[in-house]
Amino acid sequence: MLMSNPVARAARLHFMANGFRVLTPGDHVVCAVTGEKVPLERLRYWSVARQEPYASAEVAMQAMRG
Repeated sequence: MLMSNPVARAARLHFMANGFRVLTPGDHVVCAVTGEKVPLERLRYWSVARQEPYASAEVAMQAMRG
């Protein structure tokens, strides 16, 4: 029987205006500001220009200010 790897793996994504494309499969991305793991199913905020994921709207605003 094949067992899935229990170790979480970070995905590599290409961010677009209305979504993202998975370049390397994984179950989460790491927030560019906080370092927090964000599950792909909860990922809602990113920067297309910077190609960075963010954990929340507040964190995304913080990144854009500075």
